[in-house]
Amino acid sequence: MARLTFEQAQEKYRIEREKRLNKRPEGNAQYKELKGDYEEFDRDPFADPNFTRDSRVEEVDVVVVGGGFGGMLTGAFLTKKGVRSFRIIEKAGDFGGTWYWNRYPNCACDVESYIYLPLLEETGYMPKEKYSKATEIFAYCQLFGRHFDLYSNALFQTECEDMRWDESAKRWTTKTSRGDVITSKFVVIAGGVLHKAKLPGIKGIEKFKGRTFHTSRWDYSYTGGAPQEKMEKLADKRVGIIGTGATAVQVVPKLGESAKELYVFQRTAASVGVRNNKMTDPEWFKSLKPGWQMERMRNFTQVVTGGQPEVDMIDDAWTKMLWIDTKGVPKDEADAERMDRIDYENMEGIRARIEEIVTDPETAEKLKPWYGQSCKRACFHDEYLPTFNRPNVHLVDTEGQGVDEITETGVVVNGTEYPCDLLVFASGFEVTSDYHHRLGFDPVGKGAVPLSVAWADGPGTLHGVLGRGFPNMLMISATQGGQAINFVHTITETAIHVTHLIERALNENIASFEPTVEAQDAWFEVLIGTVWGTARYNAVCTPGYLNNEGGVGTMRSGKGSSYMTSALEFVDILEKWRAAGNFPGYEVTKN
Repeated sequence: MARLTFEQAQEKYRIEREKRLNKRPEGNAQYKELKGDYEEFDRDPFADPNFTRDSRVEEVDVVVVGGGFGGMLTGAFLTKKGVRSFRIIEKAGDFGGTWYWNRYPNCACDVESYIYLPLLEETGYMPKEKYSKATEIFAYCQLFGRHFDLYSNALFQTECEDMRWDESAKRWTTKTSRGDVITSKFVVIAGGVLHKAKLPGIKGIEKFKGRTFHTSRWDYSYTGGAPQEKMEKLADKRVGIIGTGATAVQVVPKLGESAKELYVFQRTAASVGVRNNKMTDPEWFKSLKPGWQMERMRNFTQVVTGGQPEVDMIDDAWTKMLWIDTKGVPKDEADAERMDRIDYENMEGIRARIEEIVTDPETAEKLKPWYGQSCKRACFHDEYLPTFNRPNVHLVDTEGQGVDEITETGVVVNGTEYPCDLLVFASGFEVTSDYHHRLGFDPVGKGAVPLSVAWADGPGTLHGVLGRGFPNMLMISATQGGQAINFVHTITETAIHVTHLIERALNENIASFEPTVEAQDAWFEVLIGTVWGTARYNAVCTPGYLNNEGGVGTMRSGKGSSYMTSALEFVDILEKWRAAGNFPGYEVTKN
């Protein structure tokens, strides 16, 4: 097909966005909660269903909620500081967070393993490949837990049900699903970015009589096989997968290889670039000098936020997306248009790659993404597009409208029913829903005010770490905090900051601390100053989790924004705050 001009592409972007918004104006409300009739979708298929333990009634210095990278790093840094009086409460049966749940076929990380797996220099572990598979990442999480002796502090298969601040005692009381009552001076909420699965609210979803599951609850007892193996039990099965984001891009090749028939139901095409994975060279890895991981991590973040380091250490599809030419966040409309044109060239390369690989012109055209490169999490895969050349793989494009309904026997799109034995939901995780909703509990702060009430008009924090009215409740979150393509970079830096605050409070006999109203307001003004370019960009994007399913632009959504320029700037802000040494912006109470 003839290449569209820049102006024609922008109009195409607008049309595609409007299609989706007109069909789904309810934004996040289009998704179903995994409770009631849908509770089975949230069941942990990997943990021991017969697990029991005695309830605990105890007092510790710190309660950490979440056993993913945020909670694990908090535990590791506390341990290194000599603070061992802490409990990690985790819903799953082991450490790992996202990497505990995501065991679907072909699952891997899209960021280089050498900058993604935390504290490699301390654990001494060498990743097998440039981009680690999920099985290796989960195994590394277990190694990490053993290395820092975190298992002795962990309460698995346990959910936090209630958390309340006692102003007179200056303590938090946490109650769990296992009857635990744990009192602590501090709580650290490390609920994670990707852990609460969501389902699309499709008419009739509950009627389907075949097998269904979410990708984060993969059932190999039904499919056979393993993450990197053929699923032999699907050889006589008709499989439908709903969702074509980063997860589906990895799953589809394995399903196409295994199933009798595969129907890929597409609302919005994925942007899929070159992956080019390779094994780690042991000699190169041995040659790395102390401090290499943080240097490499910072180098990646610098490149993808418009910096111009002398050397691109990562040298992959992420860093070759012409970020350097954009020089970061646009300063004005003219600069924004210049960046839009660079963005257009990047996406033209993605669309040209589809034409080169997919042999059927009609299918290739439907697989082309019509939006800006940062509207959705970019995908990189070398098997996804060729899978559509298989005769048993069928792309069912819904023209941006999504699936019409699900029947007892299949999926209906544009009046045609596609019979399926298995339906897989690759519909992702909650990212932009209310913070307490994603956590699954509602912390109650000073004056018996729940977080849901205190943040009814949007979050309020200093640096995204503490909020007024919730003393000693520290958060590792992108909500008003740092954000980066490599999540682990900002998670690591925030965990360093959080554990620094705890250590200082313990050493300096501080009973409680919380931000002043003035400091929170000033931080919000800083955040607003970073979001103009991003808000402008997201406002014309197709709906997705990066723009709150099209619900950008409100003051409430604005208050939930992250620090939207370079994560390196955010880290610099935290480091300068720590260097000041006198808790600037906090109201501090001594014992």
